Amino acid sequence: MTQAPEPNEETPLGFWELVKTVGMSFLGVQSNQNRERDFRRGRLSHFVAIGLLLGLLFILTIVGVVQLVMHLATG
Repeated sequence: MTQAPEPNEETPLGFWELVKTVGMSFLGVQSNQNRERDFRRGRLSHFVAIGLLLGLLFILTIVGVVQLVMHLATG
């Protein structure tokens, strides 16, 4: 089994790396080493877009849970 090559400093962050980075920043647990890597390899527009997407997903999840609880409480 071959492993994927390590990304170098020129390789932009992939989609899942961006999601992971933004998710960790939501929780406030991003290491300084990863933060520096992200600023070298990432683009601000990508971080903003993923942040908005994850923020919207979080809000929709909360609204869905509240709706479910309200439905179950009145049923």
